Amino acid sequence: MHDLSDLLRPEAVLFGLAAGNKKLLLQQLGAAVARLANADPREIVDRLAAREKLGSTGFGAGVAIPHAKLPGLSSVTGAFARLAQPIDFAAVDDLPVDLVFVLLSPAEAGADHLKALARVSRRLRDRDLLAKLRGAGSTDALYALLGAGDLRDGG
Repeated sequence: MHDLSDLLRPEAVLFGLAAGNKKLLLQQLGAAVARLANADPREIVDRLAAREKLGSTGFGAGVAIPHAKLPGLSSVTGAFARLAQPIDFAAVDDLPVDLVFVLLSPAEAGADHLKALARVSRRLRDRDLLAKLRGAGSTDALYALLGAGDLRDGG
């Protein structure tokens, strides 16, 4: 299954997010996810930042997937942002990042966390999808693309 709609709600898609650096980006995304997950935004940001200290989750081609496990979370959940301007994310290819998918999982979700991370990573390695995400004109268009699974017609 390549459809990400089970991980991502429409209200968790952010279009044209302005963040001057990685720290500010994680704070903004943490606040957005906290509202949806009924969690403490500081704890989310702290856990995402701790994961980034292990190594950047910027995996190349302008994409990052910051992720963490969070006690008290009931299910794997995500948020997606297309940034207004790319930012330095210390990505493996040294390119700035403009597409970010945050993934949070319950603390006990070992295999589910890894499966969700693999699904998101597979989707965001698709060059055609990346081009469509960068060309999308609205939050709704971004959500439709991410929830479209294997559809190749952009719908």
